[in-house]
Amino acid sequence: MLLRELIDSTLAVVFPTQCCLCKSELQSDGRLRICRTCWSGLRPWNGAVCARCGLPAGSPHALDSVTVQCADCRLDVPRFEAARSFGLYRESLRKAIVRLKFGRDERLGIRLGELLAFPWAQIQRGQEFGAPVILPIPLHPSRRRERGYNQSELLATGLMRTLKRHRAGAPSQVRSDVLCRKRATLPQTGLSVAARRENVRGVFEVMNPSAIRDRLIVVIDDVMTTGATVSAAARALRRAGSAQVLAITLARATPQFPDLSGEDRDNTVDGLDRDWT
Repeated sequence: MLLRELIDSTLAVVFPTQCCLCKSELQSDGRLRICRTCWSGLRPWNGAVCARCGLPAGSPHALDSVTVQCADCRLDVPRFEAARSFGLYRESLRKAIVRLKFGRDERLGIRLGELLAFPWAQIQRGQEFGAPVILPIPLHPSRRRERGYNQSELLATGLMRTLKRHRAGAPSQVRSDVLCRKRATLPQTGLSVAARRENVRGVFEVMNPSAIRDRLIVVIDDVMTTGATVSAAARALRRAGSAQVLAITLARATPQFPDLSGEDRDNTVDGLDRDWT
């Protein structure tokens, strides 16, 4: 009896019977930990976006402009050339990202990385710098030890597998030995736009400049809010000699499209006052 209970408990962990997002019963073997309904609920954003930072436009009339550009990019041009996200940081996509970052679910990260093929196709149009180098936004070593992995690396791995499977675009490579965080930063949550930028100013360092010199760089992250983190990484990469820096994230957080799922939660991404990256 004890042996059977131990086996059942182990199988429940390795092959869960409930969806990690909605807790409904899984119809498959559970290795992906997410039901078909929740997976289909991870919808891409197909509306108008800022041509530079990818911020979703609140009105379809934005497409009437010659160049769709948000107010922030008009006032202060980001250090990256363009950024795009798969969807909005709300509802099922928000739940999936929280599960990825704080649920120790590495396989979910690789699966979610497949969704990055959507913004990848958008951002690669018209590029002339050949095969890009893919760089996951790094965690500080202390944060990585706490979490056990870097979620951005998992997303990048999932993206690469999808590109290779569908032979989409030029061959690329994922490098985790190029960009590093020199210091731990305060949580970005709750900071003003100016404070966010100051918080990550000079935080990134390029350890291997020869790997990115005169190359097109695509940085990968899970959530983009103001773009301060990505812009700080792009600044370091451009100073080290990269030809161009693009950014792809799984979700874009914006007050224009709040999460109206009705869940009770704190202001922070996981209720524990931790940084989004």
